[in-house]
Amino acid sequence: MAERVVVTGIGLVTPLGTGTDVSWKNLLAGKSGIRRITRFDAEATDMPCKIAGEVPDFEVEAFINRKDARKMDTFIQFGVAAADIALEQSGLEIGSHNASRVGVIIGSGIGGLTMIERTMRAYELGGRRKISPFFIPQTIINMTSGWVSMRTGAKGPNSATVTACATGTHAIGDAYSIIARGDADAMIAGGSEACICELGIGGFCASKALSTRNDEPERASRPWDVARDGFVMGEGAGVLVLESLKHAEARGAQILAEVVGYGMSADAYHMTAPAPEGEGGARCMKMALDSAGIAPEEVDYVNAHGTSTPQGDICETQGIKTVFGAHAKQGLMVSSTKSMTGHLLGAAGGIEAAFSVLAVHEGIVPPTINLDEPDPACDLDYVPHKARRCEVRVAVSNSFGFGGTNASIVVRKFD
Repeated sequence: MAERVVVTGIGLVTPLGTGTDVSWKNLLAGKSGIRRITRFDAEATDMPCKIAGEVPDFEVEAFINRKDARKMDTFIQFGVAAADIALEQSGLEIGSHNASRVGVIIGSGIGGLTMIERTMRAYELGGRRKISPFFIPQTIINMTSGWVSMRTGAKGPNSATVTACATGTHAIGDAYSIIARGDADAMIAGGSEACICELGIGGFCASKALSTRNDEPERASRPWDVARDGFVMGEGAGVLVLESLKHAEARGAQILAEVVGYGMSADAYHMTAPAPEGEGGARCMKMALDSAGIAPEEVDYVNAHGTSTPQGDICETQGIKTVFGAHAKQGLMVSSTKSMTGHLLGAAGGIEAAFSVLAVHEGIVPPTINLDEPDPACDLDYVPHKARRCEVRVAVSNSFGFGGTNASIVVRKFD
Protein backbone atom coordinates (compact mmCIF):
# COMPACT_ATOMS: atom_id res chain seq x y z
CA MET A 1 0.00 0.00 0.00
CA ALA A 2 1.38 3.41 -0.99
CA GLU A 3 2.45 5.80 1.73
CA ARG A 4 0.36 8.95 2.17
CA VAL A 5 2.41 12.11 1.55
CA VAL A 6 1.97 15.43 3.32
CA VAL A 7 3.51 18.91 3.20
CA THR A 8 5.12 20.15 6.42
CA GLY A 9 7.23 23.08 5.25
CA ILE A 10 7.21 25.82 2.61
CA GLY A 11 10.09 28.08 1.57
CA LEU A 12 9.61 31.01 -0.82
CA VAL A 13 11.95 33.54 -2.38
CA THR A 14 9.91 35.48 -4.95
CA PRO A 15 9.46 38.88 -6.59
CA LEU A 16 6.94 39.52 -3.80
CA GLY A 17 9.62 39.15 -1.13
CA THR A 18 11.97 36.79 0.66
CA GLY A 19 10.13 34.46 3.02
CA THR A 20 6.89 32.53 2.83
CA ASP A 21 4.86 34.90 4.99
CA VAL A 22 5.78 38.07 3.10
CA SER A 23 5.27 36.48 -0.34
CA TRP A 24 1.88 35.06 0.64
CA LYS A 25 0.72 38.30 2.29
CA ASN A 26 1.61 40.39 -0.76
CA LEU A 27 0.06 37.82 -3.10
CA LEU A 28 -3.28 37.93 -1.26
CA ALA A 29 -3.15 41.73 -1.29
CA GLY A 30 -2.88 41.64 -5.09
CA LYS A 31 0.49 43.37 -5.16
CA SER A 32 2.65 43.13 -8.26
CA GLY A 33 6.31 42.17 -8.05
CA ILE A 34 7.07 43.43 -11.57
CA ARG A 35 9.45 46.40 -11.91
CA ARG A 36 11.98 47.99 -14.26
CA ILE A 37 15.04 45.77 -14.59
CA THR A 38 18.00 46.61 -12.34
CA ARG A 39 20.08 43.42 -12.76
CA PHE A 40 21.71 45.04 -15.80
CA ASP A 41 21.36 48.34 -17.65
CA ALA A 42 18.34 47.45 -19.74
CA GLU A 43 17.82 51.10 -20.65
CA ALA A 44 21.15 51.09 -22.51
CA THR A 45 20.14 48.14 -24.67
CA ASP A 46 17.83 47.89 -27.66
CA MET A 47 15.79 45.13 -26.02
CA PRO A 48 12.07 45.75 -26.36
CA CYS A 49 11.41 44.36 -22.85
CA LYS A 50 12.84 46.32 -19.92
CA ILE A 51 10.78 44.86 -17.04
CA ALA A 52 10.97 41.74 -14.88
CA GLY A 53 10.06 40.24 -11.53
CA GLU A 54 13.26 40.67 -9.52
CA VAL A 55 13.50 39.49 -5.91
CA PRO A 56 13.52 42.88 -4.11
CA ASP A 57 14.98 42.11 -0.69
CA PHE A 58 17.26 39.06 -0.88
CA GLU A 59 20.31 39.26 1.40
CA VAL A 60 22.45 36.22 0.73
CA GLU A 61 24.41 36.62 3.98
CA ALA A 62 21.23 35.91 5.95
CA PHE A 63 21.37 32.34 4.65
CA ILE A 64 24.84 31.52 3.30
CA ASN A 65 28.33 32.51 4.47
CA ARG A 66 30.31 34.68 2.10
CA LYS A 67 32.84 32.00 1.19
CA ASP A 68 30.20 29.51 0.08
CA ALA A 69 28.06 32.15 -1.61
CA ARG A 70 30.93 32.99 -3.97
CA LYS A 71 30.84 29.42 -5.22
CA MET A 72 27.17 29.65 -6.22
CA ASP A 73 25.26 31.26 -9.05
CA THR A 74 22.25 33.25 -7.87
CA PHE A 75 19.79 30.48 -8.76
CA ILE A 76 21.62 28.19 -6.32
CA GLN A 77 21.55 30.85 -3.61
CA PHE A 78 17.80 31.29 -4.05
CA GLY A 79 17.22 27.52 -3.88
CA VAL A 80 19.37 27.06 -0.79
CA ALA A 81 17.60 29.95 0.97
CA ALA A 82 14.14 28.58 0.11
CA ALA A 83 15.15 25.15 1.39
CA ASP A 84 16.37 26.69 4.65
CA ILE A 85 13.07 28.52 5.10
CA ALA A 86 11.04 25.37 4.36
CA LEU A 87 13.09 23.22 6.74
CA GLU A 88 12.78 25.77 9.52
CA GLN A 89 8.99 25.77 9.22
CA SER A 90 8.81 21.98 9.07
CA GLY A 91 11.01 21.47 12.12
CA LEU A 92 12.57 18.47 10.39
CA GLU A 93 15.93 17.60 11.91
CA ILE A 94 18.39 15.56 9.85
CA GLY A 95 20.98 13.46 11.65
CA SER A 96 22.67 10.09 11.60
CA HIS A 97 19.39 8.43 12.59
CA ASN A 98 17.52 9.48 9.44
CA ALA A 99 19.94 11.04 6.90
CA SER A 100 19.69 8.20 4.39
CA ARG A 101 15.88 8.51 4.40
CA VAL A 102 15.78 12.24 3.55
CA GLY A 103 16.34 13.29 -0.07
CA VAL A 104 16.49 16.42 -2.22
CA ILE A 105 15.13 17.24 -5.68
CA ILE A 106 15.43 20.93 -6.60
CA GLY A 107 15.53 21.66 -10.32
CA SER A 108 15.96 24.63 -12.61
CA GLY A 109 14.83 25.32 -16.14
CA ILE A 110 18.00 27.05 -17.30
CA GLY A 111 20.47 27.10 -14.40
CA GLY A 112 23.50 29.37 -14.15
CA LEU A 113 22.95 31.56 -17.19
CA THR A 114 24.06 34.71 -15.39
CA MET A 115 27.39 33.14 -14.43
CA ILE A 116 27.85 31.78 -17.96
CA GLU A 117 27.34 35.27 -19.37
CA ARG A 118 29.69 36.85 -16.82
CA THR A 119 32.41 34.23 -17.32
CA MET A 120 32.32 34.48 -21.10
CA ARG A 121 32.87 38.22 -20.87
CA ALA A 122 35.79 37.71 -18.48
CA TYR A 123 37.27 35.10 -20.84
CA GLU A 124 37.01 37.43 -23.84
CA LEU A 125 38.87 40.13 -21.91
CA GLY A 126 41.52 38.06 -20.14
CA GLY A 127 41.62 34.55 -21.54
CA ARG A 128 41.48 31.17 -19.82
CA ARG A 129 42.99 32.37 -16.55
CA LYS A 130 39.91 34.52 -15.94
CA ILE A 131 37.70 31.41 -15.65
CA SER A 132 36.98 30.56 -12.03
CA PRO A 133 37.74 27.00 -10.86
CA PHE A 134 34.21 27.10 -9.46
CA PHE A 135 32.63 27.99 -12.82
CA ILE A 136 31.20 24.56 -13.63
CA PRO A 137 29.73 23.82 -10.17
CA GLN A 138 28.44 27.40 -10.08
CA THR A 139 26.29 26.79 -13.14
CA ILE A 140 25.14 23.16 -13.34
CA ILE A 141 21.56 22.60 -12.34
CA ASN A 142 21.91 19.74 -9.85
CA MET A 143 24.19 21.80 -7.60
CA THR A 144 21.23 23.32 -5.75
CA SER A 145 20.27 19.83 -4.63
CA GLY A 146 23.93 19.12 -3.97
CA TRP A 147 24.42 22.19 -1.77
CA VAL A 148 21.21 21.52 0.16
CA SER A 149 22.27 17.93 0.84
CA MET A 150 25.77 18.99 1.93
CA ARG A 151 24.44 21.72 4.23
CA THR A 152 21.75 19.53 5.81
CA GLY A 153 23.38 16.10 5.70
CA ALA A 154 20.48 14.62 3.69
CA LYS A 155 21.83 11.39 2.12
CA GLY A 156 18.66 10.02 0.53
CA PRO A 157 17.57 10.23 -3.13
CA ASN A 158 19.23 13.27 -4.74
CA SER A 159 18.59 14.62 -8.23
CA ALA A 160 17.40 17.63 -10.20
CA THR A 161 14.63 17.98 -12.75
CA VAL A 162 15.20 20.05 -15.91
CA THR A 163 11.90 20.35 -17.75
CA ALA A 164 11.69 24.04 -18.63
CA CYS A 165 8.67 25.70 -17.02
CA ALA A 166 7.38 22.40 -15.62
CA THR A 167 10.56 21.82 -13.61
CA GLY A 168 9.34 22.71 -10.12
CA THR A 169 6.13 20.71 -10.42
CA HIS A 170 7.97 17.68 -11.78
CA ALA A 171 10.43 17.92 -8.88
CA ILE A 172 7.62 17.92 -6.32
CA GLY A 173 5.73 15.20 -8.16
CA ASP A 174 8.80 12.99 -8.37
CA ALA A 175 9.54 13.55 -4.68
CA TYR A 176 5.94 12.63 -3.87
CA SER A 177 6.32 9.40 -5.86
CA ILE A 178 9.58 8.50 -4.09
CA ILE A 179 7.95 8.82 -0.68
CA ALA A 180 4.74 7.10 -1.77
CA ARG A 181 6.63 3.99 -2.86
CA GLY A 182 8.62 3.93 0.37
CA ASP A 183 12.08 4.93 -0.86
CA ALA A 184 12.34 7.93 1.48
CA ASP A 185 10.59 9.30 4.55
CA ALA A 186 11.05 12.96 3.61
CA MET A 187 12.04 14.98 0.54
CA ILE A 188 13.05 18.62 0.05
CA ALA A 189 11.70 19.51 -3.39
CA GLY A 190 11.01 22.42 -5.73
CA GLY A 191 12.61 24.72 -8.26
CA SER A 192 14.88 27.76 -8.50
CA GLU A 193 15.73 30.20 -11.27
CA ALA A 194 17.71 33.41 -11.85
CA CYS A 195 17.89 34.35 -15.53
CA ILE A 196 17.31 38.09 -15.48
CA CYS A 197 20.44 38.92 -17.45
CA GLU A 198 21.10 40.15 -20.96
CA LEU A 199 21.24 36.65 -22.42
CA GLY A 200 18.05 35.57 -20.67
CA ILE A 201 15.97 38.62 -21.47
CA GLY A 202 17.51 38.92 -24.92
CA GLY A 203 16.78 35.30 -25.77
CA PHE A 204 13.12 35.56 -24.88
CA CYS A 205 12.88 38.93 -26.65
CA ALA A 206 14.25 37.27 -29.78
CA SER A 207 11.41 34.75 -29.63
CA LYS A 208 8.93 37.61 -29.06
CA ALA A 209 7.62 35.95 -25.90
CA LEU A 210 7.92 38.85 -23.43
CA SER A 211 5.57 41.70 -22.63
CA THR A 212 6.76 45.13 -23.72
CA ARG A 213 4.44 47.12 -21.44
CA ASN A 214 7.50 48.91 -20.05
CA ASP A 215 5.72 52.06 -18.87
CA GLU A 216 3.35 50.08 -16.61
CA PRO A 217 5.42 47.20 -15.19
CA GLU A 218 2.90 46.29 -12.50
CA ARG A 219 0.18 45.90 -15.16
CA ALA A 220 2.24 43.97 -17.70
CA SER A 221 1.47 40.41 -16.58
CA ARG A 222 -2.24 40.03 -17.34
CA PRO A 223 -3.32 36.41 -17.91
CA TRP A 224 -6.54 35.93 -19.88
CA ASP A 225 -6.93 39.66 -20.47
CA VAL A 226 -7.61 40.72 -24.05
CA ALA A 227 -4.69 43.19 -23.86
CA ARG A 228 -2.04 40.64 -22.81
CA ASP A 229 1.09 40.78 -24.94
CA GLY A 230 3.42 38.16 -23.50
CA PHE A 231 4.83 36.93 -20.21
CA VAL A 232 7.09 38.75 -17.76
CA MET A 233 10.20 36.93 -16.53
CA GLY A 234 10.58 36.42 -12.79
CA GLU A 235 13.24 34.95 -10.52
CA GLY A 236 13.34 33.16 -7.19
CA ALA A 237 12.67 29.74 -5.70
CA GLY A 238 9.89 27.66 -4.21
CA VAL A 239 10.66 24.60 -2.08
CA LEU A 240 8.42 22.22 -0.11
CA VAL A 241 9.24 19.70 2.59
CA LEU A 242 7.27 16.52 1.87
CA GLU A 243 7.01 13.63 4.32
CA SER A 244 5.19 10.37 4.65
CA LEU A 245 2.18 10.85 6.88
CA LYS A 246 3.39 8.35 9.45
CA HIS A 247 6.81 10.05 9.62
CA ALA A 248 5.26 13.50 10.06
CA GLU A 249 2.82 12.30 12.70
CA ALA A 250 5.49 10.39 14.59
CA ARG A 251 7.44 13.59 15.18
CA GLY A 252 4.38 15.77 15.79
CA ALA A 253 4.82 17.95 12.71
CA GLN A 254 2.27 20.51 11.60
CA ILE A 255 0.64 19.23 8.41
CA LEU A 256 -0.27 21.93 5.88
CA ALA A 257 -1.92 19.74 3.22
CA GLU A 258 -1.74 16.31 1.62
CA VAL A 259 -0.35 15.63 -1.86
CA VAL A 260 -2.64 13.04 -3.41
CA GLY A 261 -2.01 13.00 -7.17
CA TYR A 262 0.56 13.62 -9.87
CA GLY A 263 0.32 13.62 -13.66
CA MET A 264 2.81 14.15 -16.45
CA SER A 265 2.47 14.11 -20.22
CA ALA A 266 3.95 15.27 -23.52
CA ASP A 267 2.28 17.31 -26.25
CA ALA A 268 4.51 15.78 -28.97
CA TYR A 269 3.57 18.82 -31.02
CA HIS A 270 5.88 21.88 -31.06
CA MET A 271 9.00 23.32 -29.40
CA THR A 272 7.21 26.20 -27.71
CA ALA A 273 3.52 26.27 -28.67
CA PRO A 274 0.96 24.22 -26.72
CA ALA A 275 -0.99 21.46 -28.45
CA PRO A 276 -4.31 22.56 -29.99
CA GLU A 277 -7.13 22.92 -27.45
CA GLY A 278 -4.68 22.18 -24.64
CA GLU A 279 -4.86 18.46 -25.34
CA GLY A 280 -1.55 17.59 -23.64
CA GLY A 281 -2.30 19.63 -20.55
CA ALA A 282 -5.77 18.12 -20.33
CA ARG A 283 -4.35 14.58 -20.34
CA CYS A 284 -1.89 15.63 -17.66
CA MET A 285 -4.62 17.06 -15.39
CA LYS A 286 -6.78 13.97 -15.91
CA MET A 287 -3.88 11.69 -15.05
CA ALA A 288 -3.25 13.62 -11.83
CA LEU A 289 -6.92 13.41 -10.82
CA ASP A 290 -7.13 9.73 -11.71
CA SER A 291 -4.03 8.95 -9.65
CA ALA A 292 -5.59 10.82 -6.72
CA GLY A 293 -8.93 9.05 -7.09
CA ILE A 294 -10.64 12.44 -7.18
CA ALA A 295 -13.53 13.31 -9.48
CA PRO A 296 -13.29 16.61 -11.40
CA GLU A 297 -16.29 18.06 -9.57
CA GLU A 298 -14.47 17.64 -6.23
CA VAL A 299 -11.81 20.18 -7.23
CA ASP A 300 -12.35 23.69 -5.89
CA TYR A 301 -9.33 25.55 -7.29
CA VAL A 302 -6.82 25.37 -10.12
CA ASN A 303 -3.61 27.36 -9.87
CA ALA A 304 -3.17 27.68 -13.61
CA HIS A 305 0.02 27.87 -15.63
CA GLY A 306 -1.55 31.13 -16.88
CA THR A 307 1.49 32.84 -18.38
CA SER A 308 -0.21 35.84 -20.06
CA THR A 309 0.63 34.65 -23.57
CA PRO A 310 -2.09 34.93 -26.22
CA GLN A 311 -2.09 31.28 -27.30
CA GLY A 312 -1.15 29.61 -24.02
CA ASP A 313 -3.97 31.13 -21.98
CA ILE A 314 -6.61 30.02 -24.48
CA CYS A 315 -5.25 26.49 -24.74
CA GLU A 316 -5.13 26.04 -20.96
CA THR A 317 -8.71 27.31 -20.67
CA GLN A 318 -9.77 24.79 -23.31
CA GLY A 319 -7.90 22.01 -21.52
CA ILE A 320 -9.60 22.85 -18.21
CA LYS A 321 -12.99 22.72 -19.91
CA THR A 322 -12.14 19.32 -21.40
CA VAL A 323 -11.22 17.85 -18.02
CA PHE A 324 -13.79 19.50 -15.77
CA GLY A 325 -16.77 19.64 -18.12
CA ALA A 326 -19.73 21.56 -16.71
CA HIS A 327 -17.92 22.01 -13.39
CA ALA A 328 -15.41 24.29 -15.14
CA LYS A 329 -18.07 27.01 -15.18
CA GLN A 330 -20.13 25.89 -12.18
CA GLY A 331 -18.02 26.32 -9.07
CA LEU A 332 -14.40 25.86 -10.18
CA MET A 333 -12.08 28.75 -9.33
CA VAL A 334 -9.01 29.32 -11.52
CA SER A 335 -6.33 31.94 -10.96
CA SER A 336 -2.88 32.81 -12.21
CA THR A 337 -0.47 33.99 -9.54
CA LYS A 338 1.93 34.82 -12.38
CA SER A 339 -0.11 38.01 -12.73
CA MET A 340 1.81 39.15 -9.62
CA THR A 341 5.08 37.20 -9.68
CA GLY A 342 5.73 36.99 -13.38
CA HIS A 343 6.87 33.67 -14.80
CA LEU A 344 9.68 32.12 -12.75
CA LEU A 345 10.42 29.49 -15.43
CA GLY A 346 11.84 26.44 -13.62
CA ALA A 347 10.90 27.87 -10.22
CA ALA A 348 7.28 28.59 -11.20
CA GLY A 349 5.94 25.16 -10.29
CA GLY A 350 7.61 25.27 -6.89
CA ILE A 351 6.12 28.56 -5.81
CA GLU A 352 2.73 27.79 -7.36
CA ALA A 353 2.54 24.43 -5.60
CA ALA A 354 3.30 26.34 -2.39
CA PHE A 355 0.52 28.84 -3.13
CA SER A 356 -1.87 25.95 -3.78
CA VAL A 357 -0.98 24.31 -0.46
CA LEU A 358 -1.53 27.61 1.35
CA ALA A 359 -4.87 28.13 -0.42
CA VAL A 360 -6.03 24.74 0.87
CA HIS A 361 -4.55 25.21 4.34
CA GLU A 362 -5.88 28.72 4.94
CA GLY A 363 -9.09 28.63 2.91
CA ILE A 364 -8.39 31.53 0.59
CA VAL A 365 -7.81 31.69 -3.18
CA PRO A 366 -5.28 34.23 -4.50
CA PRO A 367 -6.51 36.52 -7.27
CA THR A 368 -5.62 37.15 -10.87
CA ILE A 369 -4.77 40.83 -11.07
CA ASN A 370 -4.89 43.00 -14.21
CA LEU A 371 -7.85 41.07 -15.60
CA ASP A 372 -9.73 44.14 -16.80
CA GLU A 373 -11.31 42.77 -19.99
CA PRO A 374 -11.28 38.99 -20.33
CA ASP A 375 -10.54 37.52 -23.74
CA PRO A 376 -13.88 36.14 -25.04
CA ALA A 377 -12.16 32.76 -25.46
CA CYS A 378 -11.20 32.82 -21.76
CA ASP A 379 -14.50 32.58 -19.93
CA LEU A 380 -13.90 30.84 -16.59
CA ASP A 381 -13.96 32.19 -13.03
CA TYR A 382 -10.43 33.56 -12.82
CA VAL A 383 -10.94 35.21 -9.37
CA PRO A 384 -10.28 38.71 -10.75
CA HIS A 385 -8.54 41.43 -8.75
CA LYS A 386 -9.28 40.30 -5.16
CA ALA A 387 -8.51 37.17 -3.15
CA ARG A 388 -11.54 35.08 -2.25
CA ARG A 389 -12.11 33.61 1.21
CA CYS A 390 -13.76 30.18 0.90
CA GLU A 391 -13.20 26.54 1.75
CA VAL A 392 -10.70 24.91 -0.60
CA ARG A 393 -10.68 21.17 -0.09
CA VAL A 394 -8.89 20.16 -3.30
CA ALA A 395 -6.55 22.17 -5.53
CA VAL A 396 -4.67 21.40 -8.75
CA SER A 397 -1.44 23.14 -9.75
CA ASN A 398 -0.45 23.13 -13.44
CA SER A 399 2.90 23.71 -15.15
CA PHE A 400 3.50 23.38 -18.88
CA GLY A 401 6.98 23.76 -20.40
CA PHE A 402 8.81 24.29 -23.67
CA GLY A 403 9.24 21.03 -25.52
CA GLY A 404 5.63 20.15 -24.73
CA THR A 405 6.30 18.78 -21.24
CA ASN A 406 3.42 18.99 -18.76
CA ALA A 407 3.02 18.43 -15.02
CA SER A 408 0.10 18.66 -12.61
CA ILE A 409 -0.17 17.88 -8.93
CA VAL A 410 -3.23 17.56 -6.72
CA VAL A 411 -3.26 18.71 -3.08
CA ARG A 412 -6.04 18.11 -0.59
CA LYS A 413 -6.98 19.54 2.79
CA PHE A 414 -5.59 17.22 5.44
CA ASP A 415 -8.09 15.47 7.69
